[in-house]
Amino acid sequence: MNRRLILNLLRREGPRSRADIATVIGLSPAAVTFVVADLLEEGIVTEGKAVPGPAGRRPIPVEINYEHSLAVGFKLMVDSVECVATDLATNPVAAMRVGLEGHDPDYVADLLAGTVPELVKLAGRPKAKLAGIGISMPGVINHEQTACVRSHRFKWDNVPLASLVASRVHVPVWLEDDTNAYAIAQQLFGLGRQHRNMAVLAVGVGISCALVIDGKLYRGANGAAGKFGHTLFEENGRLCECGKRGCLMAYHSELSMLRRWRETTGRDELGLPELREALSSGDATATTLVAESGRGIGTALANLVNITDPEVVVAGGEAVSLGDPFLNPLREALSARTFRAAPPLLPDWEDNSWARGAAALVTQKIFDFESSGGVTDIARLGVRGSAA
Repeated sequence: MNRRLILNLLRREGPRSRADIATVIGLSPAAVTFVVADLLEEGIVTEGKAVPGPAGRRPIPVEINYEHSLAVGFKLMVDSVECVATDLATNPVAAMRVGLEGHDPDYVADLLAGTVPELVKLAGRPKAKLAGIGISMPGVINHEQTACVRSHRFKWDNVPLASLVASRVHVPVWLEDDTNAYAIAQQLFGLGRQHRNMAVLAVGVGISCALVIDGKLYRGANGAAGKFGHTLFEENGRLCECGKRGCLMAYHSELSMLRRWRETTGRDELGLPELREALSSGDATATTLVAESGRGIGTALANLVNITDPEVVVAGGEAVSLGDPFLNPLREALSARTFRAAPPLLPDWEDNSWARGAAALVTQKIFDFESSGGVTDIARLGVRGSAA
């Protein structure tokens, strides 16, 4: 626990001397010296240059060596996999995208395992060890058993994907819902770094909203927390991928926005780049449609904010790239319906952001002494998965 306390202080605030560390976290100088010596020997922290101090003393700061190890992240999508190798701060050092031609679990595991050495080679860091692999995907995930309990898009039930990959690459593997993984990355090194309570909204093919409560990701009783897109928007409305009708994501996900735009214009070839271009040119149809989705999501989000009271809402996903025509109506609807002042909505859209979230599953283990869910051997589970 002491090493996690020290590493989290250095993660949040940067280089600190041993004396500063002892003062801030309340450990004895001897305890800090002992733990830091271990971390230095392992190469996880390094010593910086001495800095002038009171009475002429020059304390030596220590800082995290983020280049100590590589983490590999895979973000599974229906027809492709976003792949990234990062340092321990989830900064990408190599990235690629590979096609996904099927959803058979063994095929997917073979593809991911075969991509690992390509990513490591592309990273160009022969001295760095591979700390592990993180996999994120849409679905209900059993975090402890690293299994996909249910994924509508992949048509999977009880698939132990992490174990299937671990048996092929022989390093620890983590599996998590994609929005949860993205939230972990935001908590560790992103816009939620200084916040213990936040909501992380993702609007892409689906809509979800992960919650970090008192510094911990909230997964719920069955790993199904955060399925925000399956809240009711319209009674007996459009059919959703979950098989029910009227879900929020059936109307206002990025995919649903594109579907509605194509229906309105009669042009089936239109995609997200064309929608962005139409918004930039002030196209009235596109602007009205996107604003409707912003307001619809903002209204639903206000209910969640009134219940959970987050400090901030971090927003990611493909729809965030639509910019102010989407975000401003969302903010306005959120502000109009929250019990107190609405929390700031902080958009985040970067290349590799979702795969970096998967890589953060590996990095999290270094900073969270309660983190679990990684698997190294299929024998740990004692179960076999099947594709439904």
